[in-house]
Amino acid sequence: MTGSLVGNIDVAQVVLYAFWLFFAGLIWYLRQEDRREGYPLEEDVTGRYNKSPWLFVPPKKTFVLPHGQGIRHAPDFKRDERTFSSRRIAPAPGYPSEPVGNPLLAGIGPGSWAERSDKPDVTAHGDARIVPLRVAEGFGLAEGATDPRGLAVLGCDKHVAGTIKDIWVDRAEHLIRYYEVELGEGGRTVLLPNNFVVYQTGRGNLRHLYVHAVTAAQFADVPATARPELVTLLEEDKIAAYFGAGLLYADRFRQEPLL
Repeated sequence: MTGSLVGNIDVAQVVLYAFWLFFAGLIWYLRQEDRREGYPLEEDVTGRYNKSPWLFVPPKKTFVLPHGQGIRHAPDFKRDERTFSSRRIAPAPGYPSEPVGNPLLAGIGPGSWAERSDKPDVTAHGDARIVPLRVAEGFGLAEGATDPRGLAVLGCDKHVAGTIKDIWVDRAEHLIRYYEVELGEGGRTVLLPNNFVVYQTGRGNLRHLYVHAVTAAQFADVPATARPELVTLLEEDKIAAYFGAGLLYADRFRQEPLL
């Protein structure tokens, strides 16, 4: 009809086009947001990277951290300047690296760790989240549960690494996160992640904690915490990485093919 504004408009087609535009914009937005960490990418061999990335990389956003921990900008375009005790098997792209020296501390493969904040994780109230039971007021073991304090810790070689001195609990999740292992009488203490522990019963029905990841002697090199009753996010990552690396590197036979 002459003079009609909408007489020839197909509403369904307009809605379809509007949906396509919305969906394309949503994909663009999501692809930007998932690039706030780890960008810009570096070339595998040379380490070269685009110093002025534009495609999909979002503008900086400021995040105000809780409990007065400051602010953080992402993406920050800071390169990882860490050095690792490793060497590339071959110079071509895609080839892996192998550890040099102590493979559990090389920081590669299953022993990789992230450069997290060197501050303790906190609860909603700003208190340290993971602490030993001796300072966790109001926390204790469930009735009938085995108290591991005083039990021996055995490595994958069935030798005794030390004894449990205390339990570290997560005051937000109400879980056991670590066991504090004393290496020798009155010796150094290290944290053992709960995920790497299996309770076993030995001769005479004596219980102990078995750790398949590392040998008893390798407990001596577990990364330490700077403070005796606090563990930072960075320290947690390094400790977990050490035991994770042991699943492959603790024994040279673990690195060989099964067939």
